[in-house]
Amino acid sequence: MALVAGLLLLCVAEVLSAQDTGISAGGRWMEYDSQDQMTLVKAARFELDADNSLPGSEATPKVILFCTGGKLNLADFRPNAMIAPPNRPGFWGQPQMEVTVRVDNSHSNHGWNWVNGHFLSMDKGTTREMLGAQVFKIEVATPQGPEIASFSPAGLDLARIKKGCDLTPKKP
Repeated sequence: MALVAGLLLLCVAEVLSAQDTGISAGGRWMEYDSQDQMTLVKAARFELDADNSLPGSEATPKVILFCTGGKLNLADFRPNAMIAPPNRPGFWGQPQMEVTVRVDNSHSNHGWNWVNGHFLSMDKGTTREMLGAQVFKIEVATPQGPEIASFSPAGLDLARIKKGCDLTPKKP
């Protein structure tokens, strides 16, 4: 629990210190770079907006990758809509939601950490699968029933994500 809270605080600090203007990272991806003024550690945030909105949403869903010092810290799925409560406990007892993920022609179920009803923390394996995909869809539980967020991750400059997060694509 302390680890999740620490990562959440780190991500909030990163978001607040990041530049407001991003640059294209290829395809529909945007990259936001910053640097800690005390430690000079570089941080990068990669964002991918969904192709669709979810019912009752304030904005389109998005996937956000937070990286510090060239390593991935956190990968978030932000539905930007009300999601259902957690439906399973994680290994350490943290609340999780089981989601169904489609990466190109492969489907799988994952238990992602549920963070205060605002977003889900994705696993690194799914994140790597998404990087090399043409189609990426997430089925998430909402109070109205399951909803699907569709993403088009193709076109990402893989050299940028390797440099900023030390990530490479993986086939599902």
